[in-house]
Amino acid sequence: MTVPNLSDLRDGIRRRAGARPQGPALTYVEDLEGPNGLRLRHYRPSGKERPLVVFAHGGAWVIGDLDTHDRTCRRVADACDVEVLAVGYRLAPEHPYPEAIDDVAEVVRWAGPVAVAGDSAGGYLATMACLRLRDAGEPLPAVQILICPNTDLTLSQPSVEEKGSGYGRDADFLAWAVTQWTPDPAMRAQASPLLVSDLYGLPDALIVTAEHDALRDEGDAYARRLAQAGVRVVHRQEAGLVHGFIQNMDLTSREAAAAQDRLFTDVAALLHR
Repeated sequence: MTVPNLSDLRDGIRRRAGARPQGPALTYVEDLEGPNGLRLRHYRPSGKERPLVVFAHGGAWVIGDLDTHDRTCRRVADACDVEVLAVGYRLAPEHPYPEAIDDVAEVVRWAGPVAVAGDSAGGYLATMACLRLRDAGEPLPAVQILICPNTDLTLSQPSVEEKGSGYGRDADFLAWAVTQWTPDPAMRAQASPLLVSDLYGLPDALIVTAEHDALRDEGDAYARRLAQAGVRVVHRQEAGLVHGFIQNMDLTSREAAAAQDRLFTDVAALLHR
């Protein structure tokens, strides 16, 4: 494969984010400094305190930041009537495994949210942070919200080949991104939530995958494994959609907009029950 130029990737996603509509105006949006100097952005849809969701953005561990996912966080806060605390975690390859997990877990400890959420690599970080806290015997969020998550860094699920070309998240790019995050191949199985031997005791999960996503099968399999471990799981595979449908695809696709509405309804039901 052609090795991506990381600087161009990061600049490109920032430019595209800056060209999109901002998203809903909220009562309160503030940039904060979190534990260990991490950049955070706190969204609140009204003057009242609402359930807090810590959010980890996607971007294959190597791209994305608070600005690229600002619109998504605004929409989650507005549609679900929740507060969102977005995490500007450290990126690979400058900061490989497990540093971004350290960051998200530390923010969850610090903020004490009702839920931790993320899309794509952010979904991976959300559930890995839960595993970290569970293994340490520390308090956990009540809910984990995982949208098209990475769960198998060995890339051994059938959908990687089946959907790994022509659907926007190519298998070659996934392999490159995994190498940036986990340079040592021997670490990838133990760094994969799907391959953790015991998933008992993790928070309730909402997992949404997409039919035409190379990560589809590992997300679906993770939902099954959590349920087998006794975790309460709401799981849906969105027909006809591709990876990353949560991230601004409502602007161009009625189907993606409808899927986002279903996701927001599920999040609100879980967090306001």
